[in-house]
Amino acid sequence: MACFSSILDRSGARYGCLKLRERLALTVKGRLGVEHPSTITASANLAATYRQLGRYAEAEVLFIEVLKQRTKLLGVDHPDTIGASANLAATYRQLGRYAEAEVLFIEVLKQSTKLLGVDHPDTIFASATLAATYRQLGRYAEAEVLEVEVLNQRTKLLGVDHPDTIRASANLAATYGQLNRYAEAEVLEVEVLKQRTKLLGVDHPDTILASANLAVTYGQLGRHSEAEGLQNDVLQRSMRFLGDRHPDTLLAMWSLAYTYKETQRRPAALELATKAHRGLGLTVKDRLGVEHPSTIGASANLAATYRQLGRYTEAEVLFVEVLKQYIKLLGLDHPDTIVASANLAVTYGQLGRYAEAEVLQVEVVKQRTKLLGVDHPETIVASGNLAATYGQLGRHSEAKSLQNDVLQRRMRLLGECHPDTLLAVWSLAYTYKETQRRPEALELATKAHRGYVEILGENHPTSLKVAAFLASLTAEQPVDHAEEGRWATLIRWFGLNVSILLVRKSY
Repeated sequence: MACFSSILDRSGARYGCLKLRERLALTVKGRLGVEHPSTITASANLAATYRQLGRYAEAEVLFIEVLKQRTKLLGVDHPDTIGASANLAATYRQLGRYAEAEVLFIEVLKQSTKLLGVDHPDTIFASATLAATYRQLGRYAEAEVLEVEVLNQRTKLLGVDHPDTIRASANLAATYGQLNRYAEAEVLEVEVLKQRTKLLGVDHPDTILASANLAVTYGQLGRHSEAEGLQNDVLQRSMRFLGDRHPDTLLAMWSLAYTYKETQRRPAALELATKAHRGLGLTVKDRLGVEHPSTIGASANLAATYRQLGRYTEAEVLFVEVLKQYIKLLGLDHPDTIVASANLAVTYGQLGRYAEAEVLQVEVVKQRTKLLGVDHPETIVASGNLAATYGQLGRHSEAKSLQNDVLQRRMRLLGECHPDTLLAVWSLAYTYKETQRRPEALELATKAHRGYVEILGENHPTSLKVAAFLASLTAEQPVDHAEEGRWATLIRWFGLNVSILLVRKSY
């Protein structure tokens, strides 16, 4: 029964595997008792299946028991105990409890280093996993330190051509992307693509993923033509080798749709995004069920596409349902639920329903502060979004106070030249303009424009928008140069579509 369940697991038949493993766990426990090694192994396997199906709370209960039993029978230093800690930590991460995951991952790294040494593959993997957790906590500088070390160790032990070394490069590139250091990310991703093409061939899934990641970076650099060329290639290869219903093919459709949207080909973007949503929705429903987070995420992606294309009423309907499903499945405090609230708030704002947006955004700021701390990037974004809503409601004093706070935190954490700091400068300039403080607005807008030109180039869409705003400050008649209005320009939303479109592979 155990062997057959493993075969079902590897073949992707998750529900068949679940039924077998549930029966096996009960049978072994009844015959051998809760402390027998076979019972513990059966519980660990069942917990892993729960986690694969998105039933994280059930997985957590089992993994806690497995860790307890292995600690009791084997001690804290045994490899199986360390593995149990790592599994529980991974489950905490999927539940959005990153701080708890971090504590366990630090202990796993400590124990692996003590037992196996710093150069053992399991220790290096533990470092990479902790780095991924730091990324989720928004502590990108700490993630970078670990990932640089992981890359150096893997290069030393395995060589530059080993798949694990290449993966380490890809993970470091993803962190550079989070730090908005796109030029450094590009250098690594070009090399990753070259190495994977050499080792695996152009049609291997990992090579196709490397192309998709590089396309993301090109898009972030405003090089949409290069991004589109790669994305078209990725989509064609994915369709040819994986089929038009494979999740990777559907993600390629999402990415290309996003580029179409960015280059103002909105009908083509909507057509492709709708096709991707239908396919992704059917695929994840077939494999995972209607209540799995990935199924709900498919609806969130379509809603985000509707919003980006100006179809706000349709977006609202979907976002309301997404929020309802996440509250039911994950609870009010889960990061995905908070993201859904933030997305719905943005949509309310674009519909001109600022009072409703404010109610949600106040709660988002509160929840992100509680879960992530005041200095986490997503908490700061939430404060900036709330400030923009205050501005639309004519409450400029409250907007200015929040914007000053956002600016100070970003300068302290990111420096003066980071794009997010420049966005905060630009946002405050808008408020100064609205309150007739044009000299201060001009000073800040000039600073923002210079920074964007230096980082992104003078022809980048953001640089051009700031330039237009700067020009409006000296014009006799103020004009709204933002493509979707001032409020939409200043809002930075963290939708689930980001995790779909930015497909950089990490642990």
